[in-house]
Amino acid sequence: MFHDRVRIAVRSGRGGDGALSFRREKYVPKGGPDGGDGGRGGDVLVAVDPALRDLSALRGRRVFAAGRGGAGQGGRRHGADGQPAEIRVPLGTQVWGESGELVADLVAPGARSVVARGGGGGRGNARFATSTRQAPRFAETGLPGEERMLELRLKLVADAALAGLPNAGKSSLLRRISNATPKVADYPFTTVQPVLGTVESFDGAQLTVVDVPGLIEGAATGVGLGHEFLAHLERARLLIHVIDGSEGDADDRFRVIDRELALYGAGLDERPQIVVLNKTDLSPDQAPFGVDDERILAVKRVSCVTGAGIEELARTLFALCPAAPEPSGDEVELPEFLEYRPAPRARRPFRILRTDRGLRVVGAPPEGDALDEALRGAGVRKGMLVEIGDEELEWEP
Repeated sequence: MFHDRVRIAVRSGRGGDGALSFRREKYVPKGGPDGGDGGRGGDVLVAVDPALRDLSALRGRRVFAAGRGGAGQGGRRHGADGQPAEIRVPLGTQVWGESGELVADLVAPGARSVVARGGGGGRGNARFATSTRQAPRFAETGLPGEERMLELRLKLVADAALAGLPNAGKSSLLRRISNATPKVADYPFTTVQPVLGTVESFDGAQLTVVDVPGLIEGAATGVGLGHEFLAHLERARLLIHVIDGSEGDADDRFRVIDRELALYGAGLDERPQIVVLNKTDLSPDQAPFGVDDERILAVKRVSCVTGAGIEELARTLFALCPAAPEPSGDEVELPEFLEYRPAPRARRPFRILRTDRGLRVVGAPPEGDALDEALRGAGVRKGMLVEIGDEELEWEP
């Protein structure tokens, strides 16, 4: 089963707590504070894996969590950074947030994108030592990581894409011109999932061609799952419009699919096309095709049964397929993907410090549930002493 959509939850690692420690050494009665900083929490990132073809590997796992940063230790030893969590996805995967924003678009080989950043580590008490405060008895707690729901959507990356009505012979054509072996039968909707194939020329050049399930009238609005299938045509630079040439209404069949491409949008109605009139072996008379459109680069007649016209179509495909964009001059083109960068954290109006007696809240802390949540995140436990301003109390979360 081909899977091109999956929902997952990601959780980056919490930062490690800073250490509250003082140097203890023989003949050094007042060694001073030496608590190290906590480590940074691990990030969650999405990376392209060229060995993957769809998102089915993620169906059995819905939560991806990175490791927590290590706590600081005495002797000014800092905690280790948390282990990152890497999500491997196929080329062409898009990452969308809950509110519908595009988080990452992985369309370049080797592309990687951070989708949840780990929390910062807390500072140890050695960081708070000053000339007037030589023995600070507190250290910072680590910041929490980010948690978010994401939807991964795969849009296949191919040089050309086959489009047409059901039973037009797209799967048979893909078998003829490429190394793909899609299912072929004499009934509509034989293809139920996108299929990728590689076409090779005599000089060793290669093109990738994708075949999507047959489109019907209303596909742009979701009829027959057409909206999902049309998404796999978006990245193709050339459309191969396959029409059953044994019928006498080739022009009308062309206009049905062309109208759905225009309604769907995403530039499909402006994409260059090669029109292929298939099944010419069933009709001794050449079916007329009279559509005059500047987007149509060529009209070819083929028979996937006899092989007539297949080699000529392949040569035409290599000759007319627009070249992939290349970097110009001495400029280095970076992979075209977006990286999620959360807004810089504002300076906290309050801090939660870990002291030798418990927790101490300084600054302007929130009240009510917001304070409860902040203290729980800092590791407060029932009965722990919490100092808020001039008030000392045993906390009961």
